[in-house]
Amino acid sequence: QVQLVESGGGLVQAGGSLRLSCATSGRTFSNYDMGWFRQAPGKEREFVAAITWSGGSTYFADSVKGRFTISRDNAKNTVYLQMNSLKPEDTAVYYCAAKSRFGYSSYYAYSNYNYWGQGTQVTVSS
Repeated sequence: QVQLVESGGGLVQAGGSLRLSCATSGRTFSNYDMGWFRQAPGKEREFVAAITWSGGSTYFADSVKGRFTISRDNAKNTVYLQMNSLKPEDTAVYYCAAKSRFGYSSYYAYSNYNYWGQGTQVTVSS
């Protein structure tokens, strides 16, 4: 089992920044690719960003490219999502997720992730 705990959400004005953190415990963190997803009220959960187990590759949804960055610190068992130039449409609950790095599976599909955090609310006011 892998436990994930997100933090760093909150209320911010449009154009502002937030950094989300996801602290993990349980199994070896470096055995997992990590992703961030979000879900707004009445909408499907959607992919935001992902990072491979080594940190060597990152992936982003088109809607956040150039504004968000994802990083990880394997020594601290933590993954981060830096969100800049926030927009009201970024308002959602943000979830951290983990999937095994062994074997190929799409980074973009939430069904490929085995472990999930409880989510943290991000609200961007206009």
